[in-house]
Amino acid sequence: MSSTDSLIYVIFGASGDLTKRKLIPALYSLYIQKLLPERFILLGVSRSMITTEDFREGMKSAINEFKEIDDASGIDEFTAKLHYTAIQFDNVSAYFTLKQELDTLRSQFQIGGNTVFYMSTPPSLYGIIPRHLAAVGLHQQDDGWKRLIIEKPFGYDLESAIKLKNLLLNDWDEGQLFRIDHYLGKETVQNLLVTRFSNGMFEPLWNRNYIHHVEITSAESIGVEKRGGYFDSSGSLRDMVQNHLLQVAALTAMEPPSSLDPSAIRNEILKVLQSLRPIRREDVRNSAIRGQYVSSTVKGKAIKGYREEEGVDPDSLTETFAALKFYIDNWRWGGVPFYIRTGKRMPTRVTEVVIHFKPTPHFLFSGHGYRQAWNQLVIRIQPDEGILLKFGMKTPGAGFEVQNVNMDFHYKDLSNQRIPSAYERLIFDSINGDATLFARTEELLEAWKFLAPVIEAWKNEHEVPLYGYPAGTWGPEQADDLIEGKEMTWRYPCKNLADDGIYCEL
Repeated sequence: MSSTDSLIYVIFGASGDLTKRKLIPALYSLYIQKLLPERFILLGVSRSMITTEDFREGMKSAINEFKEIDDASGIDEFTAKLHYTAIQFDNVSAYFTLKQELDTLRSQFQIGGNTVFYMSTPPSLYGIIPRHLAAVGLHQQDDGWKRLIIEKPFGYDLESAIKLKNLLLNDWDEGQLFRIDHYLGKETVQNLLVTRFSNGMFEPLWNRNYIHHVEITSAESIGVEKRGGYFDSSGSLRDMVQNHLLQVAALTAMEPPSSLDPSAIRNEILKVLQSLRPIRREDVRNSAIRGQYVSSTVKGKAIKGYREEEGVDPDSLTETFAALKFYIDNWRWGGVPFYIRTGKRMPTRVTEVVIHFKPTPHFLFSGHGYRQAWNQLVIRIQPDEGILLKFGMKTPGAGFEVQNVNMDFHYKDLSNQRIPSAYERLIFDSINGDATLFARTEELLEAWKFLAPVIEAWKNEHEVPLYGYPAGTWGPEQADDLIEGKEMTWRYPCKNLADDGIYCEL
């Protein structure tokens, strides 16, 4: 049960797609499980001139379409708690009206000052709305806590991220700011900590002595869909690597925290990001590969190239694929390469962390029809959350023929346990003040600082190649050149379906 006894939840951008698809269904799931405060009201705020009844009907439809829990019994009860008001976000006087609306709701439903402000808006408003909220005193905590949830991206580069940080901290305390990254709400990402720090068979091996390299992949089978305009000004490096994947890398590489206190965990994440070896401008070509998908025919279906997508500049140099090689200069990871890749229009949707263990120093079975094996621990983040351990076993029969086998665990096999969605988990944590899975300002600034040379080179040095790759493939073949080691490439999760059991969509 939530420790907060009353709450007003305010969503800015309440008429948007994120609210309908993720936020309201997640809040409904918490409500039906009795995990919201007993006295709970939600106020939707947007520019759209609609009534509270219109808003309730729209959210009722959204819950029916996108609900994450198979129980519709509380929809009418829940939507009765929803209210709506329209304001112009850049008009400071409108926030006096908003404050009056909140005061009225608090009085009518006997709700104290505890308030969550969720910024489900374009990033251009991340500095405007919090400043105007503070101008009318809605950030003050004398009558209850106030928390501000900010979606990604936090800035466009290091300079803009610092500017946004300073703007927010003029009025809000760091402890009030919750920068949401839905990747960190996924069960398997959290399980990275449990896998490492609760198992004596893994933790002693989790270092440079036993691990050859670490590989992190986030692939999408879809293109940019209706987000061409936004994506063309962002690209995969900003959209995925700077926030999601560097955070996952930090969780994979962090030292054991002194406790499970949020500050202790976040301190260790920050230390990893501070230990990233800087990429020198002259090394960008050898450390980063960018690509852009081109038209292709897959299974008889014509797939448009990126430059043919709606809202995309026909001469765009924006990357839809990004791959990085980097090092973490600390005692645990010295000399171990880390690899990150992400891309659109790839063969399947999959996000995973792969720990590649070093081979045995002398391989006895090379003359028995078997090449030296690389043991792998695969931590699947999506879509089929679970853990896969790959190792060699003797083939049944005479002799010492060896084959790869899998030990495969899927979270869905825990049939008596429901896995909450990432947004459900993170919203619940934000209500209860648990900041463990939310990024701290310093973490984001370190990530921007690390990527700055790559961003600058890709923007200003036109001789840096932008490789084309056919839609439905694993990106430009030049990305394999990043991987150190003879005959070594990226892991291709669905190349061998019998081996991995992953369905390839394209």
